[in-house]
Amino acid sequence: MKATFGAGCFWHVEEIFRKTKGVKSTQVGYSGGMKQNPTYEDVCTDTTGHAESVQVDYDPEEIPYEVLLKIFWDNHNPTTPNRQGPDIGTQYRSVIFFHTPEQEKVALEMKMKLNPVAREKFNAEIVTEIKPAEKFYRAEEYHQQYFAKSNL
Repeated sequence: MKATFGAGCFWHVEEIFRKTKGVKSTQVGYSGGMKQNPTYEDVCTDTTGHAESVQVDYDPEEIPYEVLLKIFWDNHNPTTPNRQGPDIGTQYRSVIFFHTPEQEKVALEMKMKLNPVAREKFNAEIVTEIKPAEKFYRAEEYHQQYFAKSNL
C-alpha cells in the first residue's frame, strides 16, 4: 500500500517514516501542483503548487494506516499554514494525499478527533489539507534518504 504526506521539509519526514517498522520503502518528491516534472528549484519558487512530499510504501499487516497518520500528526505542527519552523512557502504545507476512500475517511476522522488537541497544544485549528493523491514526481537523487547519506 502507498501513503503520501507533506509535512514541511521532506528530508526530516522521510527519515522518520524510513525508520518505521512495517514501512517497506520511502521516496521524497513533489505532489499536489500543476507543473509537470518539477525540479527542486522550480518548487522553491513557490509558484508550482507542489508540496514537498514523502511517498511511503508500507505493509498494512505490519503497520496500519492509522499508525502512519499518528506519526504524521505527531511530527509536525499541523496548524501553521504553508510553514514548518523556519521553512515558509506552499511547498511546506501540511497535506495528506489519500490513495483510497478508506484512507480519506480515516484521515478526516483523525483530523476531527485531533482538532481539540491542536487547539490546546498550539492554540490553533488544524489546517492540514486532505486531498486525493495526484501524480507524484520523484525528487532528485541527492534528496533521497538525505539524512542517511549525510550521516546526520
